[in-house]
Amino acid sequence: MTLLDRTEPHGGYWSSSWPVECGGNRRQKAAPGRLDAAGGTARTTTRRNDRWNVMVIRRDSEEWYLGGTMAAFSGPPPFGWVERIDPDSLEPLASSGELQCGDHVWCGAILAHANGSIMSVNGSYLHRLDPDDLSILVERELPVDRSHNGLLALGDGTLITKDLRLEGQGGTTITRVDPDTLELVHEPLVLPEGSMGRIAADIDDMGAEYIYVPGTEHIWRLVVEPDGLVVDDWQPRYREPDDRWGLGWDICLTDGAGWMMDCGDIESVRRIHQLEPNGRFRSPPGSDLSWRLPAPWTGAQRLIRFDLTDERNVQTIEPFGTPGGGIIAPPVHVPEYGMAIAWDSINGGLAGIDTSGDGLEVSWQLDIRPSMQPVVYPESGELAINDFTKDRTDDVVVVDIASGLLIDRAETGSRIANGMFLSPDGEGGLFYCTTSTLAHISWA
Repeated sequence: MTLLDRTEPHGGYWSSSWPVECGGNRRQKAAPGRLDAAGGTARTTTRRNDRWNVMVIRRDSEEWYLGGTMAAFSGPPPFGWVERIDPDSLEPLASSGELQCGDHVWCGAILAHANGSIMSVNGSYLHRLDPDDLSILVERELPVDRSHNGLLALGDGTLITKDLRLEGQGGTTITRVDPDTLELVHEPLVLPEGSMGRIAADIDDMGAEYIYVPGTEHIWRLVVEPDGLVVDDWQPRYREPDDRWGLGWDICLTDGAGWMMDCGDIESVRRIHQLEPNGRFRSPPGSDLSWRLPAPWTGAQRLIRFDLTDERNVQTIEPFGTPGGGIIAPPVHVPEYGMAIAWDSINGGLAGIDTSGDGLEVSWQLDIRPSMQPVVYPESGELAINDFTKDRTDDVVVVDIASGLLIDRAETGSRIANGMFLSPDGEGGLFYCTTSTLAHISWA
């Protein structure tokens, strides 16, 4: 097995192994090195902070940043926040304090920019923070007063983000800003459809840069130009309006294709984003926001492949075939193994789908219940993801990508699972984020 060159072809980020969610704009979630979980014993450090922990990114070798928001669905106003944390104790070494979010409750994003700053998007606000003390250098209210999800740096260093809109809520707005001043580079672009999933981006061999946006019916590709964004003719359709499947989450770009799972606008997501401000209820919503509620459609969970050169070449597979499937995080494709990984959070099940032939074929299944953004280790053939158990604990499991064999299981100390991010520490371990709990697990 030959490892692919996964180097991102631009310098918009600080030189780091993990400067942004999913490790880069293609959202391949591929970490350098290996866990070697089969030969080690998992050691877990847990910190409970009663906050909505979203993701951990890396700047310099010992500079780790935790970004998140508050699960303030009612009561006192919410806010965003960023901490620089000790990787061993997980305690904060510096904190941004309360960052404005426009009173929206949703998971934003952070990144380490090439200009040295830590960037944070949360709700309807964007912040540029000092990397040392996390003081606010620039604060900017975004043009659209809604929750924003996803924040990427493009090849020229400009920042790109978008608001989140469900079916029937109008077109999604794509906003591009200068990384130093956070001023608009050009007028925002409004797509014909809403968009729920986070954006991905890539640069082709000719130097052209593209942004991929999962809409409510199509996948939209935008061509990046110095003074604007242009909607490309490539617009594959993955669902019809009001059909028996839900909306798509993020796209993983690899092997000449885009990989996505639909059935994502589950009841809790709909309830959060049908409110304005998003996620602010008059009284505590309680179990009304559980991701375990029955799906509002009859379709089984699907994995979808889009050919990046032919919009008519769209392939789908239902790995489990169970009606009413649903997820709150996107899939991953590992080209070194010709394997895509998909799951069904509502009904349970993890599957490896063989992509080495002309079609898609289930290679293996594992009886666990994942919900979050995984990390893959191509060198060792390991997948790290969560499993919300029947005992209502949220563990991290390591799975062999080729066979589906469960290699090891590690307790996180959490009893709450969500769709947040795992992040590799580059030294045989990883960081785990969920509501109220942050953990660091190591096998080294």
